[in-house]
Amino acid sequence: MHHKRVVITGLGAITPLGLTVNEYWDGLINGRSGIRKISLFDASHMPCQIAGEVHDFDPGNYMDRKTARRMPRSSQFAVAAARQAIEDAGLAYPMSDPERVGVLLGTAVGGLDILTSAGEIMRTKGFDRIPPLHLPSGIPNIPAFLIAHEFQCLGPNNTTATACAAGTQAVGEASEWIRRGAADIVIAGGTETIVMELVVGAFSVMRALPFDFNDRPEAASRPFDALRQGFVLSEGAAILVLEGLEHAQRRGAHIYAEVLGYASSSDGYDIAALQPEGLGPSRAMRWAIQNAGLQPKDVGYINAHGTSTSLNDKIETLAIKNVFGEDAYNVTISSTKSMMGHAMGASGALEAIACTLAIGKGVIPPTINYENPDPECDLFYTPNQAIQRNVNIAMSNSFGLGGQNACLVLKRMNGDS
Repeated sequence: MHHKRVVITGLGAITPLGLTVNEYWDGLINGRSGIRKISLFDASHMPCQIAGEVHDFDPGNYMDRKTARRMPRSSQFAVAAARQAIEDAGLAYPMSDPERVGVLLGTAVGGLDILTSAGEIMRTKGFDRIPPLHLPSGIPNIPAFLIAHEFQCLGPNNTTATACAAGTQAVGEASEWIRRGAADIVIAGGTETIVMELVVGAFSVMRALPFDFNDRPEAASRPFDALRQGFVLSEGAAILVLEGLEHAQRRGAHIYAEVLGYASSSDGYDIAALQPEGLGPSRAMRWAIQNAGLQPKDVGYINAHGTSTSLNDKIETLAIKNVFGEDAYNVTISSTKSMMGHAMGASGALEAIACTLAIGKGVIPPTINYENPDPECDLFYTPNQAIQRNVNIAMSNSFGLGGQNACLVLKRMNGDS
């Protein structure tokens, strides 16, 4: 069976580093942290009081204000990033052939802010004061619906809810839709808004967040560093326009990169902890490389899951060694979560954009706050400064709660190749 080649033709992002892809990329390559004191709620009683928040976002710049008021924050971010990506791809909307355009989004929790507010309204004012569409507006598939509605994308539509792997799986599965001929274009990515009292409190109880950096939030996310204490929650959205290569070429689209390979796997081990030998992540990486028709030595850059937790970073390092062998010491690795924090279901899509731009521009973003080498994390993590590096193949890792792993392999486009 002939499988179509899949390329990336549009990018959009709403992030703690800025409200455009260019601002996001500029923050990454200059090693700027988007982590600050929490302002979305009063976190003064919390052991962790920091997060990566999106600042100065005005949904009215991207959509009708009345419509925006009915949306959870995660949906506002998703529609805004989708508008950016669709315009970047040079697509007119409504779409010219809407039944050939799909939407596939990832999110861990959807509009949890609206769902929790519904409970508060019911407790304080009575159930009959809950707005009629309040509950459905918060369910996880609504961002994908709203993009389909706004831009009239009438092809396949789906939502991945695989926690931290959701954004990567959304992009990967979207590419499979195009490969098998189900769509010509897919609007794919992830969105998340989890900087909430409930979420910060729950992860604090799990001791997954850093407690000792409230006075220096920019230093808190420190993947692979020996003094790492936990991940930093963040929020945002990232959307990629995926397209069949021939379709993109026919309309003269700018092509950023090719989605060459994708795979997902399960640990089948624990709801929160990675399998100690990294077998699940190893499978996802190995299968993605095989799916791309490559060998591990062909990969020049890995955007690591790199959450800044003690176990994750150690086990991801081990998994890379499992797959790459001695070549693990030759591949360039970095964790952009050191600057962005962990936006759960949006992270994989944000990191796919980082990989796309890294191979396109020949610059590898750094892992900031890397100050104290860990003997168990002994690979090259691009410490503290971006580097110029001509990379043809990049890989992006995402490992989610529930032991769900996903991996993308992207290729730089050289002319029409």
